[in-house]
Amino acid sequence: MGGFLSAHGLEIAGVILGLIYLVQELRASPAMWVTGIIMPCISLFVYYRAGLYADFGIDIYYILAAIYGFIVWKRGGRNKAPLPISHMPLRWVPPFILLFAAVYALIAFVLVRWTDSTVPYADAFTTALSIVALLMLARKWIEQWWAWAVVDAVSAALYLYKDIPFYAALYLLYTLLALYGYRKWNDIWRANH
Repeated sequence: MGGFLSAHGLEIAGVILGLIYLVQELRASPAMWVTGIIMPCISLFVYYRAGLYADFGIDIYYILAAIYGFIVWKRGGRNKAPLPISHMPLRWVPPFILLFAAVYALIAFVLVRWTDSTVPYADAFTTALSIVALLMLARKWIEQWWAWAVVDAVSAALYLYKDIPFYAALYLLYTLLALYGYRKWNDIWRANH
């Protein structure tokens, strides 16, 4: 048991924080951004040990984005009021697709060229789409849940392949809850319009 805990202890702590984060996100609670700073600090060690270098890098981005998200959610609405849940404006779809494509190509190139990653394209895909999804979340766009559902499903398979079973289970749960989150946020938006 001691060997198991030493091998998976940080992973288990990350899973617990991940579940707390998800509950906070489903409630659209600004407290999720604080949890969103702590959780990636733990995951940095898990991903580095597993050789998931893009996931390691994205956690640095997550920490910075959590700070940004907290500020935007608290003061990003009209007259510096809290930002409301809304739909993504169609004019933002092409720039976000281009951002995803550019970030994916860059990360894949770096992983193939300068790392020993055994899954560079899958790692680059989840990382690039996570960057886009987190920007959507920071703006409180309902459609961010669809992006997270894709990230989470691919991540669950990737973590299972890389023998990170607790994170694989967490991300499978995230996939299902992302679908629920879309419905819940849509209901909140409808109730306010």
